[in-house]
Amino acid sequence: MRHGTQLADEPAADLETALRTGPFHVALRAAIAARRLPLQRVRHHLARHGVNVGVTSLSYWQQGARRPQRTESLRAVRALEEILQLPEESLIRLLAQPAHSSAKPGFERPAARSYRSLIEASDVVQRLLGELESPLDGGLHTVGHHERVRIGARRELLGRDSQHVVRSHRDDVDRYLAIYHGDPGCVPEHIGVHALENCRTGRVRWHHETGVLVAELLFDARLRAGDTHLFRYGFEDGTAGTSTEYLRGFTYAGGQYALQVRFDEGALPLRCHRFAQHSAAAPRGGRQELTLSGSHRSVHIVEQQVRAGLLGIAWDWE
Repeated sequence: MRHGTQLADEPAADLETALRTGPFHVALRAAIAARRLPLQRVRHHLARHGVNVGVTSLSYWQQGARRPQRTESLRAVRALEEILQLPEESLIRLLAQPAHSSAKPGFERPAARSYRSLIEASDVVQRLLGELESPLDGGLHTVGHHERVRIGARRELLGRDSQHVVRSHRDDVDRYLAIYHGDPGCVPEHIGVHALENCRTGRVRWHHETGVLVAELLFDARLRAGDTHLFRYGFEDGTAGTSTEYLRGFTYAGGQYALQVRFDEGALPLRCHRFAQHSAAAPRGGRQELTLSGSHRSVHIVEQQVRAGLLGIAWDWE
């Protein structure tokens, strides 16, 4: 336990079991009971950690009526681990389980980008957007987005190209901020940004440790509310090692999204599959095997209307 604090023997025993087997809401309820803290005090402690969560939300979480999913909620769970003097990752790990199941012996999180890396990248994105003085949605809704990802002969992520159709929901919008999150080990300062059609490159910001890059794409004309705009842009990478997946996060529900991953003819994966996640801490679901096209050496997915969360394609080399 953190800070070396001892809990009462009987509640601690129940808590230990709950943390080991889950589910999340049972473990949270046991931890709060073991510390003998009313929810109002828990809320007060969270506020002191800079996280604002209402008593109603805390009550829903410990009843299993709702699960923390948004970035702010997941920060609250990490703060709760400290406030309730629990081992690090003990509650976060349980959020990787399905909502109504307990952990099975040998349960492990699927091999993927870790929760920590996704949250750190999300925090960096918010900071870089702030530096570029942009609201989260930039005043634009996505009508359609087609991404083409290229994997090279060394199994590396060579880059991606995007054709994007957006609709402005306010007046005087003249830019789009494109976000790129490279594979672990990438060098974002060496990643090229290309404005290919109906846009030009503006300011570019990056964060070396997380591999995040944000590029400003400037339109030739200012959009009025209701106007649509089609533009193309791309990123040239190739700076990281072996790539095993490509995923995209959606803060809001939106229009159609198509993702195509194309492989070098000398480096074809054994199998590919689609996946989805409700949040960074949620388990992966929606798995669907994808057949590699022999002529185009590619796989693709199409979502007619995306939901908030994560969506991607993963592949196995051996």
